[in-house]
Amino acid sequence: MELLSGLLSSLGLSGAAGLNAFIPLLLVGLLNRFGVMHLAQPYDLLSTTWVLVGVGVLGALDFVGDKIPGVDHVLHLVGGVVNAAAGAILFASHTGVADIPPALSMALGLIVAGGVHATRAAVRPVATATTAGLGNPVVSTVEDGTSLLLSVLAVFAPVLAVLVLAAVVVFGYRMWSRLGGRRRAL
Repeated sequence: MELLSGLLSSLGLSGAAGLNAFIPLLLVGLLNRFGVMHLAQPYDLLSTTWVLVGVGVLGALDFVGDKIPGVDHVLHLVGGVVNAAAGAILFASHTGVADIPPALSMALGLIVAGGVHATRAAVRPVATATTAGLGNPVVSTVEDGTSLLLSVLAVFAPVLAVLVLAAVVVFGYRMWSRLGGRRRAL
C-alpha cells in the first residue's frame, strides 16, 4: 500500500507543479522542515533556509506576474522548463519507497508536470481572447488554488489528489477542444 500511496503522491505533486511550480516545492520543503514528512537526500535540500526563501521569493514574483496579461505569457514560456523540472524533482522525491530508478521517476515527473503545464498554456489564450485579458487574473488565481489543493491532497490524501488531477486534465482537454472547434468554424 505504501508503494501505491507514494506513486499517487508523486503524481499529485508533479501535476500540481504543472500548474504552479513553486507552491508544491514550498509546501513539501516546509512540511519536511517541520517534521511532518521525511525527504531522503538529496531532496531534503528543499527544506533548507536558502532554498525555502528562494522558492518563496520566486513564487511571489510568479504569483504577481501571472496576473498581468502579457507577462503571464512570458512566464508560461519560461514555466515550460521550470514547471517540468519542479515536477521531476517532486515526483522523484516521493517515489523512494517504490524502488523506481531515479532517472525514470524524474522522467515521469517531467512528463506529468510538462503535460499539465502544456495544457494550461494551451487553454490560457482562451481566457485572454474571450475577456481581452481581464479574466487572466481570475484564471491564474484558480490555477494557483488548484495547485495548492493538489499539493495538500497529494501529501495527505493521494487518491483524492489523482482524482482532482484527472478532473483538471479532462477540463483542460474540453476547453482546448472548444478552442479547436471554434478555429475550424472560422
